[in-house]
Amino acid sequence: MHLDRRDIFSLLPAVLLSAGLSSSESSTLSSSAFPFGDLPARANQNGSGEMRNVVKGSVPTGEQVEVHETTLRPGATPHAPHRHKHSEFWLIREGTVEITINGKGHQLGAGSVAFAASNDEHGIKNIGNVPANYFVVAIGPM
Repeated sequence: MHLDRRDIFSLLPAVLLSAGLSSSESSTLSSSAFPFGDLPARANQNGSGEMRNVVKGSVPTGEQVEVHETTLRPGATPHAPHRHKHSEFWLIREGTVEITINGKGHQLGAGSVAFAASNDEHGIKNIGNVPANYFVVAIGPM
């Protein structure tokens, strides 16, 4: 089955709602909706841009999920490449980024998606001349 970027982005709200997510961390998240304007922005710790937390917790089927939206200034990176137990999807909404997975760079623009499996080294940098906005969907042990 082939999915284009429109198909992938159209699935995000359904995934969030069917996963039983709410805006607060709890043992089991419940169904909800998350208007973008209601998500408070906070500055990234390193001053690279800002972040909006959406959800973090366990879905009714037991998987741990965390979703956030990040805005990166041109040339910025939120942190050095790293590894962790959970897997991550990046859903690029605006701008141009380079996502590096296990040392291989991938230049991605609006509508693109990337995935890093558990324990794969990964990082992201805004390589464009305008802010880059993207959602991260993390799945697995946090």
